[in-house]
Amino acid sequence: MKIRIYYDSTDAGGIVYHTEYIKFCEQARSEIFFSNNIFFEKNEGYVVKNLNATYIKPAKLGDIIEIKTDILEIKKASLKIRQEIFKENEKIFEIELNVAYLKNSKISKIPLTHLKLLNDYKK
Repeated sequence: MKIRIYYDSTDAGGIVYHTEYIKFCEQARSEIFFSNNIFFEKNEGYVVKNLNATYIKPAKLGDIIEIKTDILEIKKASLKIRQEIFKENEKIFEIELNVAYLKNSKISKIPLTHLKLLNDYKK
């Protein structure tokens, strides 16, 4: 997924706020489902259990960045994911995270429709 950096994601010097990288990755994960016509119901979704983020170089106002997503591990109710952000083919950010699937506020088995799609991103 590609995103242009707008003013609302930057500080007064035009540098992207550190939390925005996590938001960009969240948007890219959501877009995987939305672009495949999978929309979440009110009582379901994925929640982040933990994450490890590495900031390598900054992105700035006007830059176009690309977020790449790889699924490292698929379990019955959780995923291990790595996402990388690139600017002009140079990696500037990396995050590894574990997410759990919840339905009705309880950890639940990942639906088959999700698994079929997620396997396309498995590394």
